[in-house]
Amino acid sequence: MAIRKSAKRGQAEREGTQEPELRRLVERMLRLLGENPSRHGLEKTPERVEKALRFMTQGYHQDIDRLLNGALFPLEYDEMVIVKDIDFFSMCEHHLLPFFGRCHVGYLPRKKVVGLSKVPRIVDMFSRRLQVQERLTVQIAEAIQNKLKPEGVGVVMEARHLCMMMRGVEKQNTVAVTSSMLGAFRTQQQTRVEFLKLIRRGGAGDPD
Repeated sequence: MAIRKSAKRGQAEREGTQEPELRRLVERMLRLLGENPSRHGLEKTPERVEKALRFMTQGYHQDIDRLLNGALFPLEYDEMVIVKDIDFFSMCEHHLLPFFGRCHVGYLPRKKVVGLSKVPRIVDMFSRRLQVQERLTVQIAEAIQNKLKPEGVGVVMEARHLCMMMRGVEKQNTVAVTSSMLGAFRTQQQTRVEFLKLIRRGGAGDPD
């Protein structure tokens, strides 16, 4: 308990020294954009932006071993485990604009499974950083492969990017799809096809 309190205090101290500088930068940015940071409606904006950015990039300060917290369980189960339709939000590292969508994760256990709630947490940990979708997809797959040592892992991500919707090409209905297949998901076509078929089916209680 003392160690946890000390860690939280240390993080608070670090953030305390960083917050004023980040807020000043937001205030300067508003001025450069032609706004008046002192006007009503913008007075609290630098503070709000600072808090929002820290929340959306908190994955930098998370550790996967602490996240899993020992939730790896020995189990004689050799069928595919899938956690699909995981909502995620991330920030494009090129424009600092959000991209968001759904992530589907599947793996073939090798005498070990992970607590189901940990899979979305892994997705969140890597999503809450400055990212590109391709790298994010690979990082999630490799993290699960490295920690569980399964027969294989498959990750598919579908996302809409505001940097494409609000600016640039301005295509509002475009969806970017990326995948990472490791182990049996890469080498065995039947396994890969089964995974892709299952993530396309309706959810629990929904008609196929």
